[in-house]
Amino acid sequence: MKFLFKAKTKTGEIKEGVIDAISSEAAISILQKNDLYPTSIIKESADDSIAKTILKYYDRVTDKEQVIFFRQLAILIEARVPIVASLTAISEQTQNKYFMKILKEIIADVENGLPFSDSLAKHRDVFSMLSINIIKAGETSGNLKKSIDYIAENIERNYNLANRVRSALMYPCIILVVFFIIGFITIAFILPKLTQIIKEMSAEVPWYTKIVMAIGDFMSVYWWAVAIVIFGFIGGILYYLRTEQGAKEWDQIKIKLPIVGVIFRNVYITRFAQNLSVLLVGGIPIIRALTITSSVINNVVYEAIFLRAAEEVKVGGNMSNVLSKSPLIPPVVSHMVKIGEDSGQIDKVLVHIASFYDQETEMMTKNLSTLIEPVLMVIIGIAVGFMAFAILMPIYNIAGQIK
Repeated sequence: MKFLFKAKTKTGEIKEGVIDAISSEAAISILQKNDLYPTSIIKESADDSIAKTILKYYDRVTDKEQVIFFRQLAILIEARVPIVASLTAISEQTQNKYFMKILKEIIADVENGLPFSDSLAKHRDVFSMLSINIIKAGETSGNLKKSIDYIAENIERNYNLANRVRSALMYPCIILVVFFIIGFITIAFILPKLTQIIKEMSAEVPWYTKIVMAIGDFMSVYWWAVAIVIFGFIGGILYYLRTEQGAKEWDQIKIKLPIVGVIFRNVYITRFAQNLSVLLVGGIPIIRALTITSSVINNVVYEAIFLRAAEEVKVGGNMSNVLSKSPLIPPVVSHMVKIGEDSGQIDKVLVHIASFYDQETEMMTKNLSTLIEPVLMVIIGIAVGFMAFAILMPIYNIAGQIK
């Protein structure tokens, strides 16, 4: 449970904030241990929780906002501005209301003596385990500024990588959506008018033309029902993909898709190498680094591979042994990882792997429209050709007979 509190310090200064505890008595005990003397303890109401949930839904914290946050924080810390003052300055200029509320809770926690990494860990819906652990390592080593720089650079690289793939897939998706919309309108409203000419002439037409005419007649009357079924089907698929089982199946399908499947595999390899190298440079032990990396890959298939690698390292083996046995890991990656393990420079090797596959991904995404465009043209051409052959040709033949 969360409690809103007001408390006095030994000097009489008033502090306000939010604290997690199983009861109000436990909250008071925690505050007293931090030399705070509560004057008010109120359980966070359902309205506050609902308001926060609504803010979270409409003001989701994006990767871009996190990059800006960590960049600004690194600059302020380098300028020797205290952490609380730095966070306060950033929160005051944050446009995202949900992020502002999160930052205020973090400020209150830090003011009450909670380590910065632990205060971030209370908001795992915003901050990843990778960011939290790098901050914790920075606090331990006394080099918080460097750790924050690592996080900002890593989030920015991941953001650019994901944005590159998203932008590349946008063009073919728009083409397909427009094609289906035009196709639906044509079949429901234009096709019945064309087939009416054939009906009025009472001419003999091929079987495939009869099928198209029947579809057009049905769509002209029940187009609204077909539209409801289509939207319901799409909504059902989107809902299923949000479930755990649906997400797992989609992760498996993504890496097997023609053309784009290779891009997705390269993205996951890049993400693995980038994140693992950042964690190792940040001083995180290899087993924990592998476990954290697996959780931020965003694909259950690759997550399972890297978790097996962590288990292998735990029992004294090498992660290259696990990587070499997986058909989803290119042989060059497993060989380079083995070289890094043997030389004791795994973090540097991972940087080179990340750089290579990042360039590969960039090149493939740039050429994606060139690769997909012929496929789209063939699909559209077949559809248009069939319509012309099934409807326009019979009309042309009938007109020729009249002459």
